[in-house]
Amino acid sequence: MAFYRVLSTLAFLVSCVLCQDENLGLGNGYITLNTTNFNAQIVRDAQVLVSLAPAGETFDFLPFDLISVRAGNGQYHWGDITYRYREEGSTDWMDVDSSTMRQTVIPIATDALAASDLSPTLPTGPLNVIREWLDISGDLGLRFNVTNTGEGPVEIGSLGFPAEFNSIFTNRAAVDIQRLRSLSDPYIGMDAGYIRANPVRGTGAALVVTPLNGTPLEAYCKLVEPSYPDTNYGSQTFEGFYEWQVLTKAWAENEWANTQPWNKPSSRTLQPGETLQFGVRFSVAKDGVRGIDVAIRGTGTPVAMGVPGYIIPRDSPSQLFIQTSSNVSSMTSKPADSLIIEEISAGSYSITPSSSAWGRTRLTIEYEDGKVQTIHYHVTKPGTEVLADLGRFLTTEQWFNETSDPFGRAPSVMTYDYEARSIVTQDPRVWIAGLSDEGGVGAYLAAVTKQAIQPDAGEVAKLEMFVDEVLWGTVQTADFAVRKSIFFYEPDAVPGYAYNEAFVWSSWTSWNVDAAYAIDRAYDYVHVAAAYWSLYRVARAYPELVGSRTWDWYLNQAYGTIMRAMESDVGYNRVGLMGETIFGEVLVDLTREGQTSQADNLTQAMMSRAVQWDSEEVPYGSEMAWDSTGQEGVYYWTKHFGMTTTATKTVNSVLGYMPTIPHWGWNGNARRYWDNIYAGKLQRIERQIHHYGSGLNALVLLSAFRSDPSDTYLLQAGYGGTSGPLSNINTDGFAAASFHSWPDTLKWDGYSGDYGPGFLGMVLGSGTYVAEHATFGLVAYGGVLESNTNGGVSVPVQGPVRRRVFVGPLGVLITIDAGSIQSFRFDAEGAAISVTLAQMEGGPVAAAAVMWAETNSDSVAYDVSAPGVSQSRMGWRIPLSSTDVVVILDRV
Repeated sequence: MAFYRVLSTLAFLVSCVLCQDENLGLGNGYITLNTTNFNAQIVRDAQVLVSLAPAGETFDFLPFDLISVRAGNGQYHWGDITYRYREEGSTDWMDVDSSTMRQTVIPIATDALAASDLSPTLPTGPLNVIREWLDISGDLGLRFNVTNTGEGPVEIGSLGFPAEFNSIFTNRAAVDIQRLRSLSDPYIGMDAGYIRANPVRGTGAALVVTPLNGTPLEAYCKLVEPSYPDTNYGSQTFEGFYEWQVLTKAWAENEWANTQPWNKPSSRTLQPGETLQFGVRFSVAKDGVRGIDVAIRGTGTPVAMGVPGYIIPRDSPSQLFIQTSSNVSSMTSKPADSLIIEEISAGSYSITPSSSAWGRTRLTIEYEDGKVQTIHYHVTKPGTEVLADLGRFLTTEQWFNETSDPFGRAPSVMTYDYEARSIVTQDPRVWIAGLSDEGGVGAYLAAVTKQAIQPDAGEVAKLEMFVDEVLWGTVQTADFAVRKSIFFYEPDAVPGYAYNEAFVWSSWTSWNVDAAYAIDRAYDYVHVAAAYWSLYRVARAYPELVGSRTWDWYLNQAYGTIMRAMESDVGYNRVGLMGETIFGEVLVDLTREGQTSQADNLTQAMMSRAVQWDSEEVPYGSEMAWDSTGQEGVYYWTKHFGMTTTATKTVNSVLGYMPTIPHWGWNGNARRYWDNIYAGKLQRIERQIHHYGSGLNALVLLSAFRSDPSDTYLLQAGYGGTSGPLSNINTDGFAAASFHSWPDTLKWDGYSGDYGPGFLGMVLGSGTYVAEHATFGLVAYGGVLESNTNGGVSVPVQGPVRRRVFVGPLGVLITIDAGSIQSFRFDAEGAAISVTLAQMEGGPVAAAAVMWAETNSDSVAYDVSAPGVSQSRMGWRIPLSSTDVVVILDRV
């Protein structure tokens, strides 16, 4: 089925490449709209919103400072409208857009702050649109009155409100980005949907945009705009804007015909003379990101919070808390009966996936006042089963063993194209096939770090072959330098090798051998160090699994790699690196092993970087103009060295781009939008869902929560992020680089790409966390709360990482290096904690596990008692057997 554009945009777009006109009428000035909570401005002629600041503040959520270069046709603002309609008897949709050919609108005298008839800026048709700017209890409102002035019924199959925010980083210094810019994300939750926006720095008042009655957020669509040098729309420095879609049937019948939308597409039919009202409300969350839910609820919009989030395993119940002024009338899931729903108490529900559930699952809540809310879950297999699938797929389907390969890549775990069901042995972005850079290490990094938490004898044996024959000596040189890629494009250097002639090999991405073998990128060293550290952990806890090397060789290889990365011929080693929490893990293990000299050297190397960061206003440098990768390393080391101000600033920075939203795709999803260009199969700028930023930035928030267990918002966002890498893994065990969020796609990328760093973040951060929530009481992330008759609490452990538990009310972190934690028990007094250990189900047998107990208070410590316990590596060695072992931690 086709649709027609009322005004052709092709000629308009071509002309915009040559010049940028001013079509808003800026020369005629602005109209100020002041409410109790906002100072706003609209353009007098166009009456679109161009400035929106909380009352009494200077921070502007809109790019008013760039209005002179955002005043052309085709550049969207709040107050614009797009829609598709068809008259009775027609099957074709007519496409209307208020930004396409702007004319001065007609002011109307009403009780509104400002109102206008949009007829001059819209094509002739049966629909008349009146726009109103409203004062709603001190908030700013935007409402459209759409009237059918024709002689027959009109079906509206699309209705969109373009959403502009101050998220343009182009030509801005880092300090100005932190000071002036904001980021936004949607909750595509129908009548409970909203858009949240907050300053990039993560502090200060936040903004929420909620629906006026009858204005569901049914979808969130990327807007197409012309790109000009002053802003570079759709680039690494300007992701672009989206629109709030109220009705989407016309899209579902055309561009989205081959996808499954987040919500059921709908349309509305207007009879002759009938008027429909749609609109949104802008509200200030004065307490910043932590106050967003309070601000949303203040508008009468339902608020939901899921524990442990919205990526949930089918082997255990999760919790859902609903805050609303209206009673729930029904709750249903799609696919039908995929979720088992049980009301525990008023506003509290148990949500348990059925035994057959997997993948995207939508929970629909209907309220007695007529509102409809959708909550979006992603159901996985049980955590340990997901890891087993992943390890199996990586070391079989992604195992490359062509010994004749002229680049020396065999044997190894390589990038995989799931859509083609084949290993990616060639790509013009040579690193993807070259076992280095994030795009090339994603597969082997996931395979080897998986062994640190769930080792498998056959997988370990293959990975040792990879280390001995490829990683050490080919990817990495004898002096510990790491090459940028071992695949390259230089036909003369590999005579007889058949490069794919269908590829374009003339881009900068097709490095020759010299460029590929360069050793100047510090990011690449992190992955290699993580691989060695993971096998050190395996060799230490399960020595019978390793054959060619000993635990101390692996640990010293990790140390040597880190120190080589800090040398002067390696670039980017003065910025925070993706995954460099592993440097901290290596330091901890060097200290525990008594390797004092190496530990001191590593400490000094990290100290010099932390001192530099502590002196910088924005210490989050990167290869990119703006990034969300440096924060992890900056946080780890400034916290380690007691640089509290910078560490706190970094936590806030992460909160600025890592939202909490009742949707598996956005909850804890750290902002990434350009990485598919470098490591994905479908290459475009778009908001990526659960790219590696989720798992890595979660490390910052989970660590900060362990230091301050009263701040449960950190746990809510952090656990959402650390769960993200589980959603990438399909039922076969293939892990995709990220999920494509545009509604015309909504699928996982075909490449495994740069998945691995996010999985590393999960390995280092995930576990079972217990917290005391100020509103909902005691909650467990990665476990199930069970009350005991004596007043204590038992927590059977769930989730993928069963070697780390944090008891928030007591401020105690407990970790082990072998076997698994089955459950733990504690009471409010915290005098004793009982932990039940067991052998890893279906895995190798360990003779013992070493346990460490850390507290967030220097005045509190615990001693350990268990059969045969002895001190080891600054912890306690606990013999394991074929039966469960109960360990008691007594507070001393």
